[in-house]
This record gives sequence, C-alpha cells and structure tokens, in this order.
Amino acid sequence: MTKFRFHIITLLTALNLLLASCSFALAKSTPISLTDGLNRTVSLKGAAQRIVSLAPSNTELLYEVGAGGQLVGRDDFSDFPAEAKTLPSVGGSMGTYDMAAIVALKPDLVLAAEINTPGQVKALQDLGLTVFFLKNPLHMEGLYQNLQSIGTLTGKSDQAAVLIKSLQVRVQAIIDKLPVISAHYKVYYELDATDRNMPYTAGPGSYINYLLETAGDVNIGADLNSPYSPITSDEVIHLNPDFIFLGDTAYGVTVESVMQRPGWSAIAAVKNKRVFIFDDATVSRPTARIVDAIEMLAKLIHPDVFK
Repeated sequence: MTKFRFHIITLLTALNLLLASCSFALAKSTPISLTDGLNRTVSLKGAAQRIVSLAPSNTELLYEVGAGGQLVGRDDFSDFPAEAKTLPSVGGSMGTYDMAAIVALKPDLVLAAEINTPGQVKALQDLGLTVFFLKNPLHMEGLYQNLQSIGTLTGKSDQAAVLIKSLQVRVQAIIDKLPVISAHYKVYYELDATDRNMPYTAGPGSYINYLLETAGDVNIGADLNSPYSPITSDEVIHLNPDFIFLGDTAYGVTVESVMQRPGWSAIAAVKNKRVFIFDDATVSRPTARIVDAIEMLAKLIHPDVFK
C-alpha cells in the first residue's frame, strides 16, 4: 500500500511538472499584441526572452514581476536591484545609446521609457528591433497598468497580478487611515538645489505631488506651473513647510547645509528639525518601490497614525 501511494505521489508530481512546463512553453509561444505608451501596436511571437532595458524604472519592473532572468542588457543608470549591475550596459549616461551593442545582444524586445525620445525609438525600429514604450504613470493605476504590461510581454502575467494585488492592499491600508489624521502638514520636496536661490521642486501633475497627497499632506509646490518646477528660496520661506525632504543629497546637499541657508532658520521644518534625507530613486522611478515611498512619507509625517 505504501509503495502504491509512493508511485501515485510520484506520478502526480511528474504530471504537475509536465503541466507547468506546458504552460511555460505555451506562454513563450502564444502571440502577444499590446498598445504601448506611444499608441503603437507592438506584437511579439511569444513572451520576450531576451530583453534590453533603456531605463532604470523598466529594469526594476522586470525584476519585480520575476522576469529579471530574461534581461540581457541595461542602460547606465540601472543599478537596482544589485544583479542588474552585472549585465552589459548599452549606454544612456549622455542621453545616447550604443545601437551596435544593442543589436549585438540580439534582443527580441527593447523596453523604452520617457527618458527615451521618439527619435530613439524610431532609430531602434529602423534597425529591425521590437520596441515597447512605457509612459511614466501619474497615479497608482498607471503603475499597475505598466506592471501588467510587463507581465504580459514577459509571460509573467500571474506574478504581475499577485504583485499588483499586494500593492493595492498596502496603498489602501494608508488611505483607510487618512480620515483619522488630525493635521495635514505642508511639505517641501527638493529635487535639485544646484542654484540654492532657485531650487527645483515637485509641482502639479508630478508623481511626487500625487504621493504626498496619498500620504495625506499638502505639497507647497502644488500651485506651481509645471510638474518639475523652480521655486525661489524666498517662496519656500514664505510658504513655511512643516517638513522638508531632500531628494538631492546625491549631489552634495546635506541636512546641515539646508539648515544654514539664509533665512531658512525661520521655516517650521528647520526649527523643529524635520528635515529628512529621502531616497529619490523610490519616487523618481515609477516602480513598486513607490509604495515603499508612500509608506515612508506617511510614517515620517504622521508617526502617531502610521506606527
């Protein structure tokens, strides 16, 4: 009897492996047709197996849906996760790419993003390459759509769906707590202070503005003219943010240097020592790490609510 049960278990295990193998083979061979961010219909004979990513956000999305092993090349800025840095780079640091290197990798899919121009997309197409362009999302639904598109293109639709569901649950957990927040604080998010008298911040229509609103707060740049806009130092002082987040510390900005800027000692965030370094990659790259950023913002600004 025991021997019989052993054979049954062995047979079922083999059958499950066979079904999984068939499903994988089917996913690889099933034709795919999707509309990309440039409103082009992009077709593949099956799930892409050799992918070149031209943007760090695309690279992260691939790893997030479990398709990192299908990546054969990446741009200079793709540094997360760490495994991505071991792949050959095809350029991008000066806004240009090594087309010959891309072709030599024999990709069945090249993933472009908004840091790539329509001209670059066309140049790659003219070389006979299949290019899919992902637009930067302006809200979570856009991020979910990008994850699902990546999942479909790589044969990882199920993994993408599971990830999307988990992100939705985490975001909803934050939204559910917003009604109990007693105070909505003013926040200044700094992107670039090369000119400290005219630093750049996140304005209306930016993903950062959306994240701050989702975390239950007010972005002082929300009334500016563009998603990424300069703001005078005097305006920051006048608007008097309660919190300051520095997304530009990679360029030498420090908490101490911000506190020593002329006139900034009068700002509530400086007086109350609420000036924080923030990993800009978690907000500037529209990937699943965006939810990490929302959670971190919520906890830093409302520690009494988000423990």
